[in-house]
Amino acid sequence: MTQAIDIQKATAAFKALKCKECGAEYELKASHVCEFCFGPLEVSYDYSSLRQTVTRESIQAGPNSMWRYRKFLPVASENPIDVGTGMTPLVRSQRLARRLGLNQLYIKNDAVNMPTLSFKDRVVSVALTRARELGFTTVSCASTGNLANSTAAIAAHAGLDCCVFIPADLEAGKVLGSLIYSPTLMAVKGNYDQVNRLCSEVANTHGWGFVNINLRPYYSEGSKTLGFEVAEQLGWQLPDHIVAPLASGSLFTKIYKGFNEFVEVGLVEGKPVKFSGAQAEGCSPIAQAFKEDRDFIQPVKPNTIAKSIAIGNPADGIYAVEIAKKTGGSIESVTDAEIIEGIKLLAETEGIFTETAGGTTIAVLKKLVEAGKIDPDETTVVYITGNGLKTQEAVHGYIGEPLTIEAKLDSFEGALERSRTLERLEWQQVLV
Repeated sequence: MTQAIDIQKATAAFKALKCKECGAEYELKASHVCEFCFGPLEVSYDYSSLRQTVTRESIQAGPNSMWRYRKFLPVASENPIDVGTGMTPLVRSQRLARRLGLNQLYIKNDAVNMPTLSFKDRVVSVALTRARELGFTTVSCASTGNLANSTAAIAAHAGLDCCVFIPADLEAGKVLGSLIYSPTLMAVKGNYDQVNRLCSEVANTHGWGFVNINLRPYYSEGSKTLGFEVAEQLGWQLPDHIVAPLASGSLFTKIYKGFNEFVEVGLVEGKPVKFSGAQAEGCSPIAQAFKEDRDFIQPVKPNTIAKSIAIGNPADGIYAVEIAKKTGGSIESVTDAEIIEGIKLLAETEGIFTETAGGTTIAVLKKLVEAGKIDPDETTVVYITGNGLKTQEAVHGYIGEPLTIEAKLDSFEGALERSRTLERLEWQQVLV
């Protein structure tokens, strides 16, 4: 770590780090845990200043990226690390909506986010901008894959040294998706929670900027942009219901914070928004706490194909439970088989190929609809947070094989007839 860059903070609205439990305030340094009660630290803002300086028009005049919301993010620089992250499509669903019986379904598609095709590009853009401001020259993370991809890519763009840590059993696409940017990649023999514990020790001994450890208060704020964008893309309105995947629970809580901040400064009108979360049964500590009406999270050992959300001891899990309860939402879990079906359902209806986290979210959306927990006329937004090209192993063996033919018309005709016969049989099975 070198001397921090001298940037005047007078123009920034973020004013302190504040403990979510006891309210103690701290300087805006690389710190994430309260010294008094060990609660998590969160960035606080001067909303009266934002109310006076930010308008819908000033936001729309900004870049076509998440940095149009810079004044709501914890960076002082007028030139943040902007690689085109954010402003991903909000797709008005037609075929999936009809399949599920919904009239107002939207898909927030971060499977096409820049530069590494997941929502993690948002949080890393903020974290590395702040890391640079604080004088860090080496950045790192503990990751289930997507975060390692984002940290490696954006560090390469920013010219920062990078060392990232992942569980050794990750999908090949995510391993390759980090190595291509030439970071130092540590594959740890253990699950994510073991990786995270190791990284906490490394952060304390090496003085690196870990985006989801000592820089976590800044990093997590990037997820708010998924709330900001949805509100803007809906015509400066809030939805009625959102469904999002749950790993640490941070994404869930920050979308909630983003909606509330827009209400606080007068950019949108306040209204009740139900928050529902999605987990895989093989790693569902938050869903279990919600179901059992507990005010604590019981850690679990992950065992699911949805590795990107397989966090057995989620840092923000209890806050996610609180939000789901107070908004009238729900937190559900689904099996690996249902996750695969969710991936296929989204692909065949909307042409969006999502990874296992997205499959989990679509499967939970379907489950909520079938249980009558989503009104067909509600404006519902489902968050797709990663690209299916990263987790191709999950659907191998479940999506058929190509029809190999000779370069002759009769060979094609025969194969086409066989294909149509198979399709008819499959539909007959569905109808039965």
